[in-house]
Amino acid sequence: MSFSNDMKIFAGNSNRPLAERIAKYLNMELGDCEVGRFADGEINVRINETVRGHDTFLIQSTSPPVNENLMELLIMIDAFKRASANSVAVVVPYYGYARQDRKAKGRDPISAKLVANLITVAGASRVLTVDLHAEQIQGFFDIPVDNLWSYPVFVEELQKKENVIPEETVVVSPDVGGVRRARRLAERLGTSLAILDKRRPKDNEAEIVNIIGDVKDKLVILFDDIIDTAHSIVKGAEVLKEAGAKRIIACATHGVFSQGALERIEESCIDVVYITDTIHHRQLPEKVKVLSVAPLIGEAIIRIRKHLSVSILFR
Repeated sequence: MSFSNDMKIFAGNSNRPLAERIAKYLNMELGDCEVGRFADGEINVRINETVRGHDTFLIQSTSPPVNENLMELLIMIDAFKRASANSVAVVVPYYGYARQDRKAKGRDPISAKLVANLITVAGASRVLTVDLHAEQIQGFFDIPVDNLWSYPVFVEELQKKENVIPEETVVVSPDVGGVRRARRLAERLGTSLAILDKRRPKDNEAEIVNIIGDVKDKLVILFDDIIDTAHSIVKGAEVLKEAGAKRIIACATHGVFSQGALERIEESCIDVVYITDTIHHRQLPEKVKVLSVAPLIGEAIIRIRKHLSVSILFR
């Protein structure tokens, strides 16, 4: 008798274009799996091929509508475990609820931990994600987590398309919490680093108190993990422009773009916005450019499958 645990890749409905790009990078076809709805709206998962004994990878961003996509993911994990898959690795390019990672005030939930519990209990054997809002979320899981950094994707595009002269460029972190993320990009580009001192009077609102660093007459690259309502990034750009920034480029891994964000970006002093395809958008304004993380995720999947180092991708 011979035993096989071949790899198969499946996708939910949240970001099928990215899943197809990942499959193409791996020179594979997406598995035959239908994720639909019953008449009453309940989610129906039907796996139309055998997965018994196979190592499976499920690709599903928990992007808006977050609860719909999260529930799809959980039911898919359960279906594959019950179909006797050897392992169920979930690829979550955008991890919803990641910003609720601590108790900011009394009686707050820690929803990022709850989501981690749900994914683990559903039967996932490992998680692969991109630019977690807070890296400590990896500790919420009792299974292996690979958190991929997106900065190599931006470095390649910025060096190719933008006139990045290290001495005349500065990478700016939009808040203190994002300094490590911005520093990685600055080190790879060989530029200096600046920080916006920001406070939040309430949710989805930000006030820029101070700029730590020199941005006068420089190309500014604002680097963040998420653009949601775009209030923070637009106000940050205004403050940087007033401080003498010559040109402003915004880079963010996850473009959520809720509550009129795209209109704010269009009317702002930001020259161009680079995002990745962790969240699928049907149509975007010309100012917003989309870069693909499919090669990054595809390479990580290959390394996980072959039991090789994933961190070497960022050295």
